[in-house]
Amino acid sequence: MSPVCDCCGEQLNKLNQQVSVMRKEIKNLRQMLDSAVRAHRKHMLSIQCAVSETGVCEPVKARPPAPPSPASPQAALEQGNIQTIPIGYVSSCFSLKNGTPRQPTVCGPSRAELRIQQSVFNNPEHALVGLEQYSHVWIIFLFHKNGHLGYKAKVKPPRLNGQRVGVYSTRSPHRPNVLGLTLAKLEKIEGDTVHLSGIDMIAGTPVLDIKPYIPEYDSPHARVIEDFVPYCPEAPTGSLHETTDTLNLDRTDAPSNPTGERTDEKQFLIDMSEEQIPNAHSVSQPDDLLHMLEEVKAYVTQSDLCQPNSENKCGVLEPKKTEPLDLSAEQPSYGEDAYSTIAAWIREPPVASLEVRFTPHADKQLEEFLPTHLSGCFGSERPRFKFLRSSEEAAAAIRGVLSADPRSIYRRTRCKDRLFFFTLDTADITCWFGQGFAEVLQVQPVERHIATM
Repeated sequence: MSPVCDCCGEQLNKLNQQVSVMRKEIKNLRQMLDSAVRAHRKHMLSIQCAVSETGVCEPVKARPPAPPSPASPQAALEQGNIQTIPIGYVSSCFSLKNGTPRQPTVCGPSRAELRIQQSVFNNPEHALVGLEQYSHVWIIFLFHKNGHLGYKAKVKPPRLNGQRVGVYSTRSPHRPNVLGLTLAKLEKIEGDTVHLSGIDMIAGTPVLDIKPYIPEYDSPHARVIEDFVPYCPEAPTGSLHETTDTLNLDRTDAPSNPTGERTDEKQFLIDMSEEQIPNAHSVSQPDDLLHMLEEVKAYVTQSDLCQPNSENKCGVLEPKKTEPLDLSAEQPSYGEDAYSTIAAWIREPPVASLEVRFTPHADKQLEEFLPTHLSGCFGSERPRFKFLRSSEEAAAAIRGVLSADPRSIYRRTRCKDRLFFFTLDTADITCWFGQGFAEVLQVQPVERHIATM
């Protein structure tokens, strides 16, 4: 029996190996098929665009829809089937997708301009009236450089270094509706043009909407203060004792003080407040009453945090010793009272920040660039920035881009020893990555680099 069992075991192992090989081959074939389908779609779109531009024949059109009824636009709007129209296109310091920051906080000196189109409003500058009162704005845009319209339920964020998570738990551009959201700093408004900084959008990005950033509405920390504001009715109808009960000054569930000093102190404060305000019903302003009660509550709470120390001969009240908070949670929370939580890999990603270095040659080349406000003064032969205001600001922008490691996971794993190129404003930067650092090798004007190619 034993020889037969050994033979069967060997055959089973061979079959398992063959099955695993076949599964891998099927997976590779599926990937090849998906890439071929995407390439086919891309080529078909390019052919249709070329044919429509030459005018040889009419571009391929879809089947014309049925004639809409008078109520169809409203029904389409209620169902969410709308056709978006860009209000303008971004003119940014990032002309290519390669090297563009993935988040707006990565590169603070980055700048852009957004001009509202006249096809949307007859007077575009009228739509921007009052926006100058805000310091930051939300920009809703489209990821128009995705290359294809495919998307998956799970993606590999670069900060996770290859680990897969759900697409809705990330800010991946490959989404069903390819919508992007960024918080930009509003520098100034000139006519129909909005000047922004701290952006992560490529030049030519279609913008769908602009909304002002309001911390009282958009920040979760503002809700902490609102939730702790005591409720005050329009006209107080109870006595001062009843109002203090709403502020939880007299807690029935709190442990009683065996010495009786805490109760006497509270009664003394209430009696003093009644002597200063004989008739609590005569107070016409709820804000004054609320302010007075908040002061009483603050004093009582402060004394509640202190207790007499038996070892202190002077009888000075010392604060209680509180135990440290337990922060060992699966999802760490930051801010006041854990009103906002984020994933752990956002705060502590597997990919660490890189140290950015400049070679002396790159520093010298960067200093040759003139800032944007000196473009027409002197040195017409020297290269000039269009958005950046100084070479120091350009160096800070380069450090911000490279410290976040803009390479894709494929470049990190398969192309470690290759040079990396990206464009910032009118400068073309060449660099390479080492173990824990990135070094800028040269900084050339874009026109000169293209001419040499």
